[in-house]
Amino acid sequence: VLDSQYGMYVWPCAVVLAQYLWAHRRSLPGQRVLEIGAGVSLPGVVAARCGAQVTLSDSEELPQCLQSCRSSCLMNHLSHVPVLGLTWGRLSPELLSLAPVDIILGSDVFFDPKDFEDILTTIYFLLEKNPHAQFWTTFQVRSADWSIEALLYKWKLKSIHVPLRSFGADKEHLASSSLPGRHTIEMIIISLAQSDGT
Repeated sequence: VLDSQYGMYVWPCAVVLAQYLWAHRRSLPGQRVLEIGAGVSLPGVVAARCGAQVTLSDSEELPQCLQSCRSSCLMNHLSHVPVLGLTWGRLSPELLSLAPVDIILGSDVFFDPKDFEDILTTIYFLLEKNPHAQFWTTFQVRSADWSIEALLYKWKLKSIHVPLRSFGADKEHLASSSLPGRHTIEMIIISLAQSDGT
């Protein structure tokens, strides 16, 4: 999905995660949602339009990404949605003072393996503060030896695989955007391995 007026590109993983949110839209009103690495923020925008209390975030070192978040909010009449600079792996005042969350969203944040541990450090911190919360994430498998399993184990996190067909995202086209190599897109839900809720 390309918006030529604003020059914003939506990656296929974001479309798949947005489809999952849409499939679960009846459970979203009142849920407190944080999108990390949001950029164009399609999943967060869908969650907000479905009645969730959404906060968008991207790296404080990437002002253009934070501006993309704000532009998406303006285009979708969501001027009340806060946009925060949160850098993965950094315990910033913004992260420490974050309001409670129920759902954390991340589409294609597992892109560069050097960031994986910083992402999971941040997710672990958020889940420790919010033990019933879940991290819903979609990613594109770019390498056969690509894996976060060892890091999940290290950070005492568990993941559940969500088949794309279970929410109608296993199609050639989704939201009128073609999904190249769609079979390489995966969705998992990450939570604390030992949470009070299980």
